[in-house]
Formats: sequence, structure tokens, C-alpha cells
Amino acid sequence: MKRGSICSLPVTVVVSAIAFIYFCTVFIFIDRWFGLMTSPGIMNTVVFTAVAVMCVFNYGFSIFTDPGRVPSTFMPDIEDSEVPIHEIKRKGGDLRYCQKCSHFKPPRTHHCRVCKRCVLRMDHHCIWINNCVGHANYKVFFVFVVNAVIACIYSLVLLVGSLTNDSQNDEQQSADSFRTAYVISGLLLVPLSMALIVLLGWHIYLILQNKTTIEYHEGVRAMWLAEKGGNVYKHPYDLGAYENLTTVLGPSIFCWICCPTSRHLGNGLRFRTTYDGISSASTLK
Repeated sequence: MKRGSICSLPVTVVVSAIAFIYFCTVFIFIDRWFGLMTSPGIMNTVVFTAVAVMCVFNYGFSIFTDPGRVPSTFMPDIEDSEVPIHEIKRKGGDLRYCQKCSHFKPPRTHHCRVCKRCVLRMDHHCIWINNCVGHANYKVFFVFVVNAVIACIYSLVLLVGSLTNDSQNDEQQSADSFRTAYVISGLLLVPLSMALIVLLGWHIYLILQNKTTIEYHEGVRAMWLAEKGGNVYKHPYDLGAYENLTTVLGPSIFCWICCPTSRHLGNGLRFRTTYDGISSASTLK
């Protein structure tokens, strides 16, 4: 698959928005509230710049990291005792096979119509990174959203504080010259913050359940079918909240935010399930 590229309109829009918000926050909001050369001004500039750098860094990783491809040699082994479950087609009960890519699909893998290939642990295709969000780049995408939320809220606080300071100092003539920047920033930051907070909340829910967006929608249907048949559906990859967090984000809290690598995830061809312990116990008997 051709990896993500900055040569797309949505990515250009995001990069332009980040640059505009950073410029306005540092050189207008912070400068007019504290002054860039004062101690509070320097402190806020350093902190906001650090958040912005983390945001850009993880955004770049999300774009250019291949989300995960299926090896050409992959072949499911139905006799492997270490793999207690195999995903099958809804119709026919056969092992999942991609007719377009001409290979079997590992667990949690789906075909992306935009990328025209199968993606390991695919969550969704995101136009804002011009790439799929999948096994290898889900973590950096999530950390990007976290930093973007922090940056937007931080910028909004500085915007409001700067406006309040201007009104108290009665610097009407000076404020008028920056009115356009304040209006555009407000119109950009308010809806953007709300959208990112909703997106962050959604992915926190998914991580705690160890689901992808696709698996959530599939689970809704599976739950309905299970209830219709008098059964109870349980997501097979839900290991408990803490285990789900460490499975997706890494074994330590420091790794969750500061380390963009996903080496702890494995190769994306096999995932721990709630049936692993049951399978091991059955083998020992």
C-alpha cells in the first residue's frame, strides 16, 4: 500500500490549522496576556510548544506509518492449539478470505476500499491522515488526538484570558487590530475542541473494551443475534479494562504518551482472547 502522504487536501487543512493556532496562541494570546519576555509568558510558550511538538510528531507518525499489511505467506492453522478461535465468514462458515487480495485474513483484519488492501486490526480509514488507522499506527493516532485536545483547550483558555486582559486594560484600539485573528481562532477552536473531545471519548471507550470501530458495529449485530437466540454475546478480545489498556498502549504509563512505538503489540496476526486461559486449561487436563 502507498503510505499516507501530506499531498492531500485534508492533510493540508490540518497542517495549516495547526500552524495558524500555534501562531495565534504564542504571538497573540500569550504575548498580549503575559508578554513573551515575562516569566509567565516564557513558561506558557514552552509548555504550549511542547504540546504542539508532540501533536505534530504523532500526527506525522500516523500519516507515514504503515498500519499493517498481511504477509504473503500467511496461512491460518486451524489445528494450532494456541489459537483457540478462528474468525469465519457470516455466510458459509468458511475461514475469512479476501477475494480482492487473494489471501486469507488474519483475525481482526479487514479490506480497505480506499487503500485497496487488507489492513491488520483495521479501525477505520481516516481522510485527515490520508491513511488507515490500524495495528501499527493506532497508538500514535490516539496519542495525537490526546495532544490535540490538550492543545485546543489550552489555546482556548489563553484566548479567553487574553480577551479578558484586553478589556480590563481598555486597549480597544490595539485589540481591534487583532479582532480578525480572535474571531477566526474562536470559530476554529470551539467546534474543533468539541469534535476532538467526542473523538477522544469514543476511542477511550474502544480501548477499554479492546475493540476497533469496525468491531463495535459488528458487535452490535452479534449482540442482537445472540439475544435473539437466547444467548449472551461477549467480545472475545475484551481482557478487562487494565489489560486492554496495556495491550493497546503499552506496558507502562510512560509508554502510553511518550513512546510512539508499537513493538509491544506483536506482529498483528494473533491477539490474546478471553478463551486463551480456557484453552490452556483444557490442554493441561
